[in-house]
Amino acid sequence: MDGRPDATGSPVRNIGLLALAQATMGSNQAILTSVASLTAAGMVADKAFATVPVTLMIIGTALATGPAAWLIHSWGRRNGLVFGAAVAIPAALVAAFAAWLGWFPLFCVALAALGAPAAFANQYRFAAADSVPPALKSRAISWVLFGGVVAGFLGPQISAHTKDWIAGHDFTATYVVMAVLAVISIFVLMQTRLAPTVRSAEDRKAGRSLGVLLRDRAVWVPMVVAAAAYSLMVLVMVAAPLAMVYVCGHTTEEAAFAIQWHIVAMFAPSFITGAVIARLGAPITAALGLLAILAAAGVNLNGISTLHFDIALILLGVGWNFGFIAATAMLASAYRPEEAARVQGLNEQVVFGVMAIASIASGVLLQVVGWQTLNLLAIVVATAGILALAWGALTPNRAAGLTG
Repeated sequence: MDGRPDATGSPVRNIGLLALAQATMGSNQAILTSVASLTAAGMVADKAFATVPVTLMIIGTALATGPAAWLIHSWGRRNGLVFGAAVAIPAALVAAFAAWLGWFPLFCVALAALGAPAAFANQYRFAAADSVPPALKSRAISWVLFGGVVAGFLGPQISAHTKDWIAGHDFTATYVVMAVLAVISIFVLMQTRLAPTVRSAEDRKAGRSLGVLLRDRAVWVPMVVAAAAYSLMVLVMVAAPLAMVYVCGHTTEEAAFAIQWHIVAMFAPSFITGAVIARLGAPITAALGLLAILAAAGVNLNGISTLHFDIALILLGVGWNFGFIAATAMLASAYRPEEAARVQGLNEQVVFGVMAIASIASGVLLQVVGWQTLNLLAIVVATAGILALAWGALTPNRAAGLTG
């Protein structure tokens, strides 16, 4: 059973444990990003199909976001998060078996299933925010996401070192290690004592209806900002290495270097993001994140050297960090406990649904409209997010709100 906030002791304990779980489960996502397409490429004659499993994983994450939020709030936070990590064990072992056999359809099924644990892991930030005093919410979210720094380095290293552990079956052992990481995550999550959820369906109906919630700018503005920040990060990040190698003639090593520092820039600012939010406020911090994404697009429009790509991808990572964490902090203060399940579930469906569309569309847009037009599109979307923040700040809120 979940522990109550006054029974958790120091909130630092929960934050630390959730950050560690983020590092282990995030490492699994980093592993898949590193090797899933390479594994699939060894299974199919037409290499154009090599990205299909990763696409299915992203779709699996988007589809699982709503059910994940419902399970977490029905079973309790700790029980729900443990279940999400447990799903990764059989899914990773099936992926290992498919890699051993070289069976592409089974590998696709396994990757689609591995999208579900990611949907549960995305809830760690809400679990942290809802289990600490209001003044610590932004710092809790920031520090939990900082576990992604560890994942960004650990995942690729695991991939590189385990590739040949089983001779003649590249990456088979890597997926077995993913199952081990999931077991470690379960052990870590079992040590948490998170705030209780409103489990009764009747009690959850006591909150504001979805229609009323969506008329509350404190709810819909953070959703728009988070969706803009995440979708733009994915849109540009996925297209950037393709543009570097196939459009601009840079090497794959140079593209890998740029993406590595982009991933570092996504999570390293979490050291200070919570403090920035506490000092400037979440809306201004979110606006700074979107401005950084605008700057990234501007750099991309002004040159195609490796330095241009490096700087732009670093700005993109920092922009995502500020925009996504600040938007999450805004949303975490916008709902009552009995409304948490529907607000968090809807937010995850919107954010990760849009992210999935951006991921799938990225390569197509690069081919159809080109690198520069793709960045112009990023400017339009980021500007729309900033205008949403301004509109929300400057206009009266006619929704009932938390006090209505």
